[in-house]
Amino acid sequence: MWPSFANMLSWWQWTILASIPPAIILLYFLKLKRRPLEVPSTYLWHKSIEDLHVNSIWQRLRRNLLLFLQLLLLLLVALALMRPHWQKRALIGDRFIFLIDNSASMGATDVEPSRLAVAKRQVGELIDQMSSGDVAMLVSFADTARVEQSFTDNRRRLRLALQDIKPTQRPTSLLEALRVASGLANPGHIAEDTSDLQVAEALPAELYIYSDGRFGPTSGFSLGNLEPHFISIGEPDATNVGITAFSVRRSEADPELFQAFARLKNFSDQPVDVSMELSLDGRLIDADQLDLDAEEARGVAFDLGAVETGVLKLAATTGDDLSTDDVAWTVITPPHPADVLLITPGNEPLELALQTDAVRQIAELTIEGPEFLKSKGYEAAVVERRYDLIIFDCCGPEEKGKMPRANTLWIGQLPPVEGWSAGAKVDVPQIIDVDTAHPLMQWIDLGDVLLLSGTPLETPSGGSVLIDSDVGPMAAIAPREQFEDAVLGFSIVDNVDGEVYVGTNWHSRQSFPVFLLNVLDYLGGGRNRLNTEAVRPGHPVRLEFPAGQDSLRVAGPSGKSAKLRKGREDTLSFTDTGELGVYRVESGGKPRQPFAVNLFDLAESEIRPKQKIQVGWVPLAGQSGWETAREEIWKGLLLLGLAVLLFEWYIYTRRVSL
Repeated sequence: MWPSFANMLSWWQWTILASIPPAIILLYFLKLKRRPLEVPSTYLWHKSIEDLHVNSIWQRLRRNLLLFLQLLLLLLVALALMRPHWQKRALIGDRFIFLIDNSASMGATDVEPSRLAVAKRQVGELIDQMSSGDVAMLVSFADTARVEQSFTDNRRRLRLALQDIKPTQRPTSLLEALRVASGLANPGHIAEDTSDLQVAEALPAELYIYSDGRFGPTSGFSLGNLEPHFISIGEPDATNVGITAFSVRRSEADPELFQAFARLKNFSDQPVDVSMELSLDGRLIDADQLDLDAEEARGVAFDLGAVETGVLKLAATTGDDLSTDDVAWTVITPPHPADVLLITPGNEPLELALQTDAVRQIAELTIEGPEFLKSKGYEAAVVERRYDLIIFDCCGPEEKGKMPRANTLWIGQLPPVEGWSAGAKVDVPQIIDVDTAHPLMQWIDLGDVLLLSGTPLETPSGGSVLIDSDVGPMAAIAPREQFEDAVLGFSIVDNVDGEVYVGTNWHSRQSFPVFLLNVLDYLGGGRNRLNTEAVRPGHPVRLEFPAGQDSLRVAGPSGKSAKLRKGREDTLSFTDTGELGVYRVESGGKPRQPFAVNLFDLAESEIRPKQKIQVGWVPLAGQSGWETAREEIWKGLLLLGLAVLLFEWYIYTRRVSL
């Protein structure tokens, strides 16, 4: 890197300075160099003639060390007057919080060796820039945040903690990491890591976010005393093709046969050719080729025949910058029908859609009216796990303690669970986005669906938006202990005093029965009995203890195992699902139903980094590095000039003494 210069003199001052070197050279042309010497008179006259030649300007300049030293001195003075400087990378402030994204997309290799490695290297250089008395802390984040090192001025501890940050295969959420940072910088806030509060005071801090920006909005967050800086990691032209869905279903032509369905998307602006290989229990059974245009998503189907058990693995050869989403797994196990209860005041389109042949193969349906909510049958459903799925259509229990021990779907009705709320009813909300990566919305296209009215939803912590509109979420899902509750903020039909009012045209579209099959598969357990591709990294998996057994052992894809003890319930929620691949489960020395974890996250597969993010109400433009400081070097030039001057004086006096 070349230094920059600043013009510190006006034009006439530079003219005077530029005239000095020629003057020095002229003096050396005209300078007489006589030395006293006794010679014959004829030789004296000969030397006098030579002196006349010395006083002539137009002649060859003789080499003279003093001349070169004086010119060098003048050059150094001129350079010092131009105020040269370097743009030095430096930290501004004395208290720093480094947030380092280690989610799945940070494993992209568009920058060598990976985005996470580049982020760690840059943070390490910043740590080296810290001055005496500066303090910093490290926080890594994916879908959850982890304090790697609390506030310290020990740079060695910071470097060691930085080295220990490992890549994950989880999705990204910045909000929890921001809350951790806020609790340490803003008075009145509480950090997530309570142990850190013992050593950290609530003081202002510089917040550095190292990420590719592939996370959702952080609305409702206030920075307070945090001064944010966003360092965008990654190349704008990064390429990726990802598997966004992989599942197994019965063939529509022959229910005795099965088919595997996959969906791939090209997240780049160039067409690509993708080769795919499908294997069952490690044995190659099929292969295919797929051409994807720029930004195109397309599905592909594989015929499996009559196979009903085994582990399917789909591997795509893409040659892109992210390999994490090039592989997907699903586990096939013998299916059996799910027990489903529909409680409705009357909904003919819904009832007809739930009584098709395709539904009968995976579910046994019971239909009851709203009066069932006050019966002993519903009381038993609350206490016992009698049903796998209960659908509440425009009705439901009003008390929190009346929530059933089952997964639920709520249509035009909110569950009595803390955290769920709805805004005012809005006429004709426009659907703007669908989370097709979620199992409930796979293969769903709502471009032709109209909503006559709806209420925007607010979900509990951990909830996900399934259908978004111009006024807010119209469908969402959230966990409840070991169960999940899905809510539609609109009704299919309203039955008011015997009068039927249509709330949407969705029931007349092809996507509606597909949605119900997804509901029965995912929430009803039909998919968990057929295949378990729906689990995402970090999401909980419900495991059941077999009769007479009080422990389970779960082995992850890397071989790491955990022993789980039975509590009061016959099921438990297993959350250590950070690795991608197949998890083996056994109890009493016998294998149980395995399950698979896949990325299936559009935000992580879209690896082109964002150049701008928004934290709360504050927009942040991405920086390629960090703050720079001006490092002046004119003082060094003057010191070097002084050394040249002393050396010139030494040479001159040495010659005179001779």
